[in-house]
Amino acid sequence: MKRRDFLKKAGVGAAAVAATAVNAPVVRAAKTYNWKMVTTWPPKLPVLQDGCERLAKRIGELSDGRIKIQVFAAGELVPALESFQAVSDGTVEVGSGASYYWAGKEPATQWFAAVPFGMNAQGMSAWFYGGDGLKLWEETYAPFNLVPRPGGSTGVQMGGWFNKKIESIDDFKGLKMRIPGLGGKVLAKAGGTVVLLPGGEIFTSLERGVIDATEWVGPLHDLRMGFYEAAKYYYYPGWHEPGTYLEYFFNKKIYDGLPKDLQNIIDAACTETEHWVLAQFEALNGQALQTLINEKKVQLLQFPDKVLDDLRKLSDEVVAEEAAKTPMATKVNKSFKDFQKVVGTWGTISEKAYYDIIQPKFPLKG
Repeated sequence: MKRRDFLKKAGVGAAAVAATAVNAPVVRAAKTYNWKMVTTWPPKLPVLQDGCERLAKRIGELSDGRIKIQVFAAGELVPALESFQAVSDGTVEVGSGASYYWAGKEPATQWFAAVPFGMNAQGMSAWFYGGDGLKLWEETYAPFNLVPRPGGSTGVQMGGWFNKKIESIDDFKGLKMRIPGLGGKVLAKAGGTVVLLPGGEIFTSLERGVIDATEWVGPLHDLRMGFYEAAKYYYYPGWHEPGTYLEYFFNKKIYDGLPKDLQNIIDAACTETEHWVLAQFEALNGQALQTLINEKKVQLLQFPDKVLDDLRKLSDEVVAEEAAKTPMATKVNKSFKDFQKVVGTWGTISEKAYYDIIQPKFPLKG
């Protein structure tokens, strides 16, 4: 090949390569996000704090490291009951707790955690995903610059630990009890004094007589917290929290500013962890209950039927009063009650009928 022809062809080739390089898309490294999560739970608390750690890990894995979340237990970065405000302000990006802690900011928040004599875990989940519960939750939190996501259910909780027997509704008069949410307002209407404490402060308060009684969650956590060493009687059922839902909440401005794929990853990780949380409670509460009964010799007592009837009447009054406080609470309460009627009818001929049949085969051991 002649030198002139070679240079000519080489020049054409170089120009083509240059043109391709100019028109090629620029590949940039994916943006990464380093977030902080604050919770209302004590450090290393099984399922509750563990679930937050698990969520952070799964979001990191599913996002291929694009979102990294450092988790702080209650008091490690902000006080337990200031996590809502910290995320709302954007001081941190994520929080975890139970929505009834924020009733002072908006009464409607209470319905997304637990309603006395309300729906169980299945019913709550159905309301969130099969009804308009989650949409209403998002609407309730939007003015606070937050995006909520269901964080799993504790299932039906226990009725609580008491240092005196509860034989009539009058036994609640003058009783100082740690009990949050709508259930706490029912106790107050019965003549009790409500004390709202984060988990890490309950045992000491019960042991020192600052409070006379407490509810917390169920056998798994009550055993770990050692309440059997500070109270005589362990009551059931948890009329006040029949299917308590936990929550994760994200700063709305930050969440909305994410690429859509990362929003989807967060939502998927929350849903996955939501199911994990309920599974852990169902698997571990039964084991802990047997330990409390057989090894710790706890006196397990059922609230008398008349006490439960009286509490239900007071609950109806409290729910109506709270629902009337704001338009949002009115709207949420109506949705909740309408949905409960639908699932309640089905539950009567499905789960209730089934449990009535099998109940004698699973007696309490002790």
